[in-house]
Amino acid sequence: MDIKEIKNKSKKSLDILLADKREKLREMRFKVSNRQLKDVKSIDKMKKDIARILTVKNNI
Repeated sequence: MDIKEIKNKSKKSLDILLADKREKLREMRFKVSNRQLKDVKSIDKMKKDIARILTVKNNI
C-alpha cells in the first residue's frame, strides 16, 4: 500500500485498515509455522504497511 493512499483516509478507516492488516499478519505467521505459506517476504511487506499506517495515524 502506498503512503499517498494512506494519507487520504480518515482516522476511522485507518483504524479499520490497521486491524485488518494485523489480523492478516497473524494468519500469515500461523501459515509460516505450518509451512503453508511459501512467500515469506509477504510478512515483511505486511509489517511495513502496518508501520506506514501507524506513522500516518500518529501524525493526524
